[in-house]
Amino acid sequence: MSESKLKSLSMEFSVDIIELVKNLKAAKESIISNQIGRSGTSIGANIYEAQYAQGKKDFISKLEIALKEASETGYWLELLYRTKYIDEQTFKALSSKCTSLRAMLVSSCRTAKENKE
Repeated sequence: MSESKLKSLSMEFSVDIIELVKNLKAAKESIISNQIGRSGTSIGANIYEAQYAQGKKDFISKLEIALKEASETGYWLELLYRTKYIDEQTFKALSSKCTSLRAMLVSSCRTAKENKE
């Protein structure tokens, strides 16, 4: 998977998450919005940080952290949907991007591990 595509999608997703958090805070929801704000933007931060990893092991570690954060974000999205803080359309759109990020991260981790020295 293209690293630039992964970076681009993670940045786009982070922007979407920040917009979501703004809307949640306007609706006076603060518990989940704080959690999803951290996990949702951490995905991209770790992907960007992996660029300057100190070796292959550190690179893989950063991508695996991003993967864990993506998984957590998926949980918060589902919880927001089930508690009716977001509608089905918003849930499906964000969940689809989150799932794409997870798939790309799994593929990138697998490739990096196979090419490990």
